[in-house]
Amino acid sequence: MEVVPVENDESKNFKTLFSFYSSYLWKRVVGFLPTSASSFLGKISSLCRQAARARFRRRRECLPLPLPSDSLDSYMVLRKPSRVYDVLEDILKHALFNLHNIQENLQFWQSRAEGSNARKMYFMIFERGPRAFIQGTVKLIRVCVAEGSSMQHLCHSAASHISERIKVLSCLQSELAIFLAKIYMEVDRFGEELVKDPETSLPALLATINGLFSNLEASIGHLHATCQRDAPVEGGYSGLLKFEKLPGVSQEGSQWTDCEVGDAINLIYQNIHKLDSYLSDLVAKHQKPRKITLHWVGYTCGAVGLSICSLWVLQHSSLMGSPDIDNWIREARDSTISFFKDHELLEIVMERYEKELTHPIQNLLNGELARALLIQVQKLKLDIETAMLELDQILKANEINFAVLAALPAFFLSLILLMLVRAWFKRDTRAEGRGRMARLQRRLLIVEVERRIMQYQTFVDQKQEKDAQCMFGLVLYSLHRLYHAVEGHAKATGEWQCLRQDIIDLGKPGLQTTYKLLVTSRMERIYDCLLPALKR
Repeated sequence: MEVVPVENDESKNFKTLFSFYSSYLWKRVVGFLPTSASSFLGKISSLCRQAARARFRRRRECLPLPLPSDSLDSYMVLRKPSRVYDVLEDILKHALFNLHNIQENLQFWQSRAEGSNARKMYFMIFERGPRAFIQGTVKLIRVCVAEGSSMQHLCHSAASHISERIKVLSCLQSELAIFLAKIYMEVDRFGEELVKDPETSLPALLATINGLFSNLEASIGHLHATCQRDAPVEGGYSGLLKFEKLPGVSQEGSQWTDCEVGDAINLIYQNIHKLDSYLSDLVAKHQKPRKITLHWVGYTCGAVGLSICSLWVLQHSSLMGSPDIDNWIREARDSTISFFKDHELLEIVMERYEKELTHPIQNLLNGELARALLIQVQKLKLDIETAMLELDQILKANEINFAVLAALPAFFLSLILLMLVRAWFKRDTRAEGRGRMARLQRRLLIVEVERRIMQYQTFVDQKQEKDAQCMFGLVLYSLHRLYHAVEGHAKATGEWQCLRQDIIDLGKPGLQTTYKLLVTSRMERIYDCLLPALKR
């Protein structure tokens, strides 16, 4: 009866020692790997985000503002440069760009959440980089020894990891979509005044935008506090988002001086850049892994294989003092020269043969035509047998070497061609492309717009104001993507003016849902860039 406690004590001591040494080894290994908080990687990440924002600023215009366009006055105003339109377009551009960044990462995590448990565990171990692979393997072994249910623990950890990112990104998407929808609705409400006298209506509009920034600050601040409490991440979160407040907001009914308007516009731009910086940092902590991180196992195996082949070639080269490659090249050259030398020996026979052909029947009976033919046949047979014998000897002596050397150029050429074809195919599958898949992507954007318009109407009917505003913001985002996807094709076919107006009409808050659905149905049937490939 006293043996059982002794065995339990030994088991506990073993687990304790194993946990201690595994933690010690893990800390030693991690010490050699760069951490996510390292200044070097932080600088690289910051530079990448700045480059992305610079590329975004060079992009084409965003979804047009919902201004009245049925009068000549509005058309003339739109042709004149005005700081009102610049401010509003910049707010929309940055909001749509941030929404797109959030949407891409959110779609990735949602696709991972729909996968099986085995797929989630594979992602946690093999698709998050070498550091996560080592960490996951050590944790898996440690839990297996300590508890005996490592797979279940890893599955739960993967689900928690993915759901946390979906939750944060979904909340960010919702709040930013609401902000975008409110800005768009306010521009639509001020539409007539902005067309008639944009400078006069600007102070009231800026005061309204100031309030919208304050509301966004409060909602994102609540999300920030929730994330810090419920879902802490490595490296922690950045500070709270604090926007600049416009001075003299209570005087929005009065006329502002030009200096006050300029200061207000500068503060709006400061708030835009603060929002960009905050969202880029927050999304970066919940973003999808980079392509090289997702496929690091394959890239590592390819690099190892290439290194082995390179070392083998280097080992047989003159750089390492080996004459193998020089000998193989020399043998191939000598064989080629020998073959052509033996074949020029037939010049005398060929000259005689050509001379005898001038009188074929006579020389066939009395001349040397038949003999020349037999000499050629015999010589050809001898050359073939000699070449085959030499080739057989060379192949037997260097069978493996020639196989590897012959495979290397083909391997690199195939790899390059595969990369080019893959890059071309991926570019063609984007909605802006010209292939069948790109056309399908544009039609799917129409379906997405229709679905979100109906969801928006459902929320309106159910008096769910916040959900309705969020869905309207997502409708604007889908219209923005459709706008850029069809612009180039519609301009080429002369359909752009009508198609552009239809897209603008779909974004107007005051139009009925039934009319918008009729517009989307007409777009799918009429415009060439949105027709199915077979109907074209």
